[in-house]
Amino acid sequence: MRRIVLGLALVTVIGTAAAKPTEAPSAAVTLKPSADQTEAAIWAMRFLSRFHYKPTPLDDAMSAKIFDAYLDGLDGDHLFFTQADIDTFATARDKLDDAVFERDLSAPFAIFNLYQQRVAERLAYSRELLAGTFDFSKDESYEYERAKAPWAKDKGELDNLWRQRVKNDWLRLKLAGKADKDIRETLDKRYSNTLDRIRQLNSEDVFQTFMNAYATSIEPHTNYLSPRASANFDIAMKLSLEGIGAVLQRQDEYTAIREIIPGGPAALQGKLKAGDRVVGVGQDASGPITDVIGWRLDDVVDKIRGPKGTVVRVEILPEEAGPDGKHEILTLTRNKVSVEEQAAKKSIIDVKQGDATRRVGVITLPTFYQDFEARRRGDADFKSATRDVERLLGELRAEKVDGVIVDLRNNGGGSLDEATDLTGLFIDKGPVVQIREAGGRVETKSDRRAGTAWNGPLAVLVNRASASASEIFAAAIQDYGRGIIIGEPTFGKGTVQNLLNMDDMARNEKPTFGDLKMTVQQFFRIDGGSTQLRGVVPDIAFPTSIGADEFGESSYDNALPWTSIPKSDYVTVADLKPMIPMLLARHEARTAKDAQWTSFADEIAEAKKLREQKSISLNEQTRIKERDEQEARRRAREGLAAAVAPASASPKTPADKPDGRIRRADIDGADAAVVVDPATKARTTPEQKAADALATTAHGSAPTEDDGLQADERSISSDLKREKERKARPDVVLNEAANILVDEADLIRNDTKLAARIPAPKADATN
Repeated sequence: MRRIVLGLALVTVIGTAAAKPTEAPSAAVTLKPSADQTEAAIWAMRFLSRFHYKPTPLDDAMSAKIFDAYLDGLDGDHLFFTQADIDTFATARDKLDDAVFERDLSAPFAIFNLYQQRVAERLAYSRELLAGTFDFSKDESYEYERAKAPWAKDKGELDNLWRQRVKNDWLRLKLAGKADKDIRETLDKRYSNTLDRIRQLNSEDVFQTFMNAYATSIEPHTNYLSPRASANFDIAMKLSLEGIGAVLQRQDEYTAIREIIPGGPAALQGKLKAGDRVVGVGQDASGPITDVIGWRLDDVVDKIRGPKGTVVRVEILPEEAGPDGKHEILTLTRNKVSVEEQAAKKSIIDVKQGDATRRVGVITLPTFYQDFEARRRGDADFKSATRDVERLLGELRAEKVDGVIVDLRNNGGGSLDEATDLTGLFIDKGPVVQIREAGGRVETKSDRRAGTAWNGPLAVLVNRASASASEIFAAAIQDYGRGIIIGEPTFGKGTVQNLLNMDDMARNEKPTFGDLKMTVQQFFRIDGGSTQLRGVVPDIAFPTSIGADEFGESSYDNALPWTSIPKSDYVTVADLKPMIPMLLARHEARTAKDAQWTSFADEIAEAKKLREQKSISLNEQTRIKERDEQEARRRAREGLAAAVAPASASPKTPADKPDGRIRRADIDGADAAVVVDPATKARTTPEQKAADALATTAHGSAPTEDDGLQADERSISSDLKREKERKARPDVVLNEAANILVDEADLIRNDTKLAARIPAPKADATN
């Protein structure tokens, strides 16, 4: 079993996995559970009810929780089922436990089959509405946030809700300047593609959704992973795969190339490019090419993935070609590909302070990755976040930086061992984290290597999406007094999961039952407190981009409670508390006069206000007025900020290298519990909401004007251009963190009492 911590995102790349492809059927198919799935449910029940940190029996009470969670996973915004449908299901409410014990999963599958039917009815109704017209002069509104709304009492109430929904879709495109003819074509294709995707869902999808309803009903971070999901999890942790090296995304009925991974077979060949659409895939040099238009994204990925050294032929329709354009066939030999997008990276920020210019090194770490399998094999060069960071710190020392920032924004966690080892790069020796098992036994994980890789001024930059392993690292740095924590209160996840392979337990030769990511321990800070629910509170707090009730451990109804244990035996490196008020005073004085910071804070406040709204006007003039007011405020902020933008305060990162930020288009299931997530659902997962909110404000830049389109309806080239422009904007949060770190170094240099409490950098520091 692998001990891990929460990872909030998986990157969709082409690597190794196996699954039966599913072509788009012309009509819905009644799905049924397989014998393997019913057996997998029994195995999962045995482990969840006995070995979970909070072992919970599968009984009638748990059945009711699973029932509610399953409906929420299918129809969380109450857009498809009516109250009559819910009443029909009511007999299963306290019998889902019996369904698992008796190996009869017909009830959850029957619920899904009706759900699929209701989705088809709603989409058919939506397409009918497109033949008519809408009156945008009426004063009515559309309630788009319906998670807590009652179920529609009948079909008529649901019809009215969907009329408003389609009217809003139309109005968004109309306000973006689209003609009626184009709007009809866009929305008709959207609803048709959504129906195709719903009909492509198979029994594995249904089973995973049901099993996750069971797992997350015990505790939020316990999940069931199907064999396919487990393979993707492995790729995300080891940051390597065997394939052609491309990132894919869905675009209408096509699978399109989002990005070419540097160093992979596709990049080395140089013919495949972003925006190209995959229309066929053939195995080996002469095998038949299978048409994959309309296929599920993961099925196309599985066709292209394969072992190192094997050949795959990809038939593409170039981005610039029309639907009837000339196809090209590319022959590629699969190889090992490193997913460097998620690897640690460095940059340097020059900060002007009086007549001097200080250099601040930045280590951006998107996840705590480790190639578990390679480490078990004894590979000397196994992929490791700590190893990469140690190398980068050596390079920064050679470049004579005055301080280092570890940027953990949006880092959802990863390997517990990596969190411990990474802390060891900044302290000499000592405990890092305490881990308590369900029985009460406490284990302490410590850094046992002498020396440090960097012992100069240090800051850790975090936000609400910094979770688990990120919190372990930040908490240890804070408890030791080793560095300053800057940013937002973190996620608040204080639990540890083991990845349990049920096929190993059942001695299955082939992947059949899948894995359980099961909470088995709780971790505690070395000061005895827990990050559970409360997270890590920064020493210097920045404006929060998203509320605790929207995203974070406290947003879960069944999260484990906060508690504490005795502290570890450790010696602080320094006492930074006397310095914090002085740093805070300098920060507030500086940002009060900084137009970019003021713009950033205003954008966050406005984004919060918008997210608090649960409905939107369907009156065209009202929407135009709201849009124009928002746009005027945005332009005013950008104009003022641009006029005073300091040229010296931006990271010096090579333009041809990715900056390591997680992008929405690259995320394949931000939460493993969300499997059935059709494009018709207005509601997204808390993780998705947070990622979108954080992307909005990460660089102090407001979102671009609404074009009314969904992600898979936009040109990839134009989307990448917009993304590049966003990245080019100054990262005001990172820049201010650099200023604070320079302030720390300045205070130490000019205050002998502070200098006595805080370690000075050593040029020859090594680990």
